[in-house]
Amino acid sequence: MNLKNTLQEDNEQLDACRRQLEIANATKNHEDIARLTNEINQLNTKISALKEQQKKQLSSKAQQIVALKFNRTLTKAEQADMGKLKKSVRGLMVVHPTTALGKEIGVTEVTGYALKPF
Repeated sequence: MNLKNTLQEDNEQLDACRRQLEIANATKNHEDIARLTNEINQLNTKISALKEQQKKQLSSKAQQIVALKFNRTLTKAEQADMGKLKKSVRGLMVVHPTTALGKEIGVTEVTGYALKPF
């Protein structure tokens, strides 16, 4: 299972535990309150570790892309026919500014990165 799916499942489980905790607080069931509070703390710790791991992976991928020798902003025509462009330039990495990777790198326009000029 990939990191994104694991993180999503843990967040869903955390939400479920919080709802159960509200019910336990309303019924004043001290055993359930203690158990759910402990479970929520464990899930919060696990989620923060997963987010940190995800951030490290994103950062390493960003470093690999920035290390490529050539980069330039892609024209609208190139963006429209991305398949043709990727076939003509082997190893082309396209970074969009609204993605997490684009935000990490700091691009403001759709940019292509490659080992050779294109």
